Amino acid sequence: MSVDQALAKILDTVVPVATVETVPLLQSLGRVIAIDKVAAINVPPCDNSAMDGYAIRLDDLEPLNELLIAQRIPAGQMGKPLKVGTAARIFTGAAIPPGADSVVMQEDTETRGEVVRVDRSEVKLGQHIRPMGQDIAKGSVVVGCGKRIQPQEIGLLASIGVTEVEVFTRLKVAVLSTGDELVEPGQSLASGQIYNSNRYTLTAFLIALGCEVIDGGIVEDDFQTTCDQLQSLSAQADVIISSGGVSVGEEDHVKAAVESLGQLGLWKLNIKPGKPLAFGAVGSTPFFGLPGNPSSVFVTFCLLARPYLLRKQGQSDVAPVMTTATAQFDWHQRGSRQEYLRAFVSVDEGVASVCLYDNQSSGVLASTSWANALMVLPPNTTITRGARVDVLLLSGLVGG
Repeated sequence: MSVDQALAKILDTVVPVATVETVPLLQSLGRVIAIDKVAAINVPPCDNSAMDGYAIRLDDLEPLNELLIAQRIPAGQMGKPLKVGTAARIFTGAAIPPGADSVVMQEDTETRGEVVRVDRSEVKLGQHIRPMGQDIAKGSVVVGCGKRIQPQEIGLLASIGVTEVEVFTRLKVAVLSTGDELVEPGQSLASGQIYNSNRYTLTAFLIALGCEVIDGGIVEDDFQTTCDQLQSLSAQADVIISSGGVSVGEEDHVKAAVESLGQLGLWKLNIKPGKPLAFGAVGSTPFFGLPGNPSSVFVTFCLLARPYLLRKQGQSDVAPVMTTATAQFDWHQRGSRQEYLRAFVSVDEGVASVCLYDNQSSGVLASTSWANALMVLPPNTTITRGARVDVLLLSGLVGG
C-alpha cells in the first residue's frame, strides 16, 4: 500500500476526542481549541496613531503650512476635538482626536515654540492612522475550533481580553517497546544488547504534541506476554504505539497479538524506511505498530502516526507542508518503494538547496538529528544534481 493510501485509510478511522475542559490562557499552549473564540471588542478599540508626530486636519494645510500645537495626547489618554487650524502632539498608540484625519510623523515636521510647520505636499489623507478594528473586528472569530494554540494565538487571545480557553482534553497514549535485546539507559549493557532509544523518541514526540504518555515498558519477545501487556494498556489509553515486533521473524509477536485481541487494518507499506508498519485496534483502542529501527520509527511516526494523533486531538489541519529545493547530489538507485531520505535544506540568496546524509540506513538515528528535512523520492526515480525535488521540512513534522 502506498503512503498516501495508507494515510487516507488511517485518517478515515479517526474518532476525535469529544470531551472539553477549560484552562487558563497561559496553560493552553499546544492544546487544540474546542470552541470558536469570538472577539467581544474591536482591536484597536479606536482609531490610533501609528507614529509619534502630529494629528492634523488635512484641509487646514490648504491655506496654511503652520499649525498651532493645541494639545498633547500620550498613549492611553483621549484628546479633545481638534479645532480648526490646530495640531495635536500625538504618540504611537494614542487615540486620534475627533476631527483629525491624518498624522504627520515628527521627522517630517519643524517646530518653533507652539507652532508646527508641515509640508502639505508630503501629507496624504489618513496616513499613519490605524483604524478601529484594523487588527480584529468585533464579532469576528479570532481563533477557530480545531486550531492548535501556539504562542501567537496566546497573544491574539490576550489582545481581546480572554483569560480562559475551552480546549479538547489531552490524549492518553501508551508507548511500549518489544525486544529482548533492549535495555533502558542507565543500565549496564550485556553482550548483544542495545539501549532503548525508540521509547525516548516516541515519548518526546508525544509530549511535544501535548499528549499524556503512559509508559508500557519493554515487552519481552513472547506472544502471551505481548498479549497481556497490550490488553492492559488498551484499558488505560486512547491510543497505543509500539516499536518493533511487527515484521515476520519468529520472535516478532506484535502482529499476531493484535490480530488475536482485535483487528489489523493494514500491514506493510510501500515506504523506506519503515515497510513493516501495522495499524489496527486492540479491542476498541487504536494501535500503531511501528518498526524497530530508530530512523524507521522517526519517519513513520512523522508521516502516519502524527497526523492521526493531530486529527484525534481535534486539530483540523494535519497535512505537512511540501516544498521544493535544488538537489546537490546525484541519486542513481532506482528503488521500488517511496523513500524519505534524511536531508538538509539551506537557502542562499533566496534559492533553497538540499543535500543528503551520507548513510541512509534505517538504523542510523544520527541522521535524524543532522537533518532538517525529509526528501521525498518516488518509486523508480533517479535524481541528477540540479533537479528540483520535493522536501518536507522537519519544523513542520516535529512538535505541536
